[in-house]
Order: sequence, then structure tokens, then C-alpha cells
Amino acid sequence: MTLPFEDIEVKENALTLLEDALQRKRRKCMIGTGSMTDPYIPLEMQLGYMRQALTLIERYGFGVTVLTKSNRILRDMDLLERIHSKTKAVVQMTLTTRDESLCRKLEPNVCTTQERFKVLLEMKKAGIPTVVWLCPILPWINDTHENIAGILELCREAGVRGVICFGMGMTLRDGNREYFYQQLDQHFPGLKAQYIRHFGNQYVLNSPDNAALMRFFHDTCRKYGMLHHNDAIFQYLQTFEEKSSQLTFWD
Repeated sequence: MTLPFEDIEVKENALTLLEDALQRKRRKCMIGTGSMTDPYIPLEMQLGYMRQALTLIERYGFGVTVLTKSNRILRDMDLLERIHSKTKAVVQMTLTTRDESLCRKLEPNVCTTQERFKVLLEMKKAGIPTVVWLCPILPWINDTHENIAGILELCREAGVRGVICFGMGMTLRDGNREYFYQQLDQHFPGLKAQYIRHFGNQYVLNSPDNAALMRFFHDTCRKYGMLHHNDAIFQYLQTFEEKSSQLTFWD
């Protein structure tokens, strides 16, 4: 990229490409948003690209699953409900910590956990299924039994269908490792040395308590009746479901 990381470029013909793809598809399927950029960044409220995309998806009878950290998705609740009445609409949200002050440090400039929880509750009221991503879990920061228990309790209250977790840990590539260490120095002085000593230049950084926390995660999800095996959740997200309109005696 030649631009600063925080700048974006808008694909101005995205909607044209989407409609062309929907028209060409021989079989209906689930349409998903990518995970590299949140579809509900602040600029969306001016551009309206996501709303127009959902309008096209609803018009052509496809299902949709949206991954976001923003409560701006509530603007498009009407479209999600219309899609879900015909096929399936699923909202996915990331939750990292139950602690609001820690959330503001780990994920600045986005909705806090409580704000995202309110979105999940609104989806529950509307009958729209939800999936939560439990990641990243940062060693010695949010990798506690109390935190995982708190997040899963929120998921239970919100009627979340499944929780995706790739392990209690995180990944660091060259480049973002330097940025991450700068943030550690700013918000958690002294912790960088512990990371370097324990992990070196590893790509996968698992919590020292990974095994115990994963057992607790699976046991708790099972108790709450939530899907907790990633393969099963991804299969659900990818499965298109068409709701047939049943005729009544009077039709």
C-alpha cells in the first residue's frame, strides 16, 4: 500500500460488481462480508454502500452474514429482517473482554463490549441469529477465567447461536509485532519484556493457560447450548436456507 494504514480506498464499482455476480449465480447461497475491513466504518454512514448491498442481496433472494464490531448495523435492521424472513441473515460480532476500560485500550475507536452486547440483544429480539468471535485473547491481559466466563455469560443472555474460538491466544506477524509492542509499552509497561522472553518471534502466541481455558470454554458453551466447534459454526454460516411459504387452508 502506498497510503497511510489508517487511510482507505473505496471501490466505487463494488455495487455494480455485486449485482452482476448475483445475476450470474445459478444457485442461491450465503453472501458474506470480508474480515479485513469492517463494513460499518464511519464513512459507511455517508456512502451507504452496505445498505445498498443488502438491498441487492434481498432483491435477488440471497442469504447474508455480516461480520462487524459496530452498532451502526442497527441502521439496516429492516433489511436484515426482510432477508431473514425469506432465507437467512446472520450477524457476527467480536468480543474480547468483559471489562469496558480494558476494551477501550485493546480496541480504541470502536464500539465497546456493552455496545456490541446491546446489538446482540436487538438481534435476538428481531429473531436474527448471531455468532460471536472470541478473539484475540492476549496473554497476561485478557486470558483469565473471569473474563472468558463473563463473555460467555453475555453470549448466553443474548441467545448467541455459536462462539468461534481458535484458541486462547493471538498471532503476530513481522510489522504488526512492532506496533503491538509499542502499545504494550504505552498501556502495560514492562509486559513487552515478558512477551519477548516467553514467545521470542513466534507467530502464534498461546496463553500459558490455553489448555485449561479451552476446556472451560467448551464445557460452558455445551452447558449453555451454544455451538462451539468452529467447523460446525462455519458450516452453519455457509449453508443457504430458503424458507418456503406454506399455504393455509384459506389460500
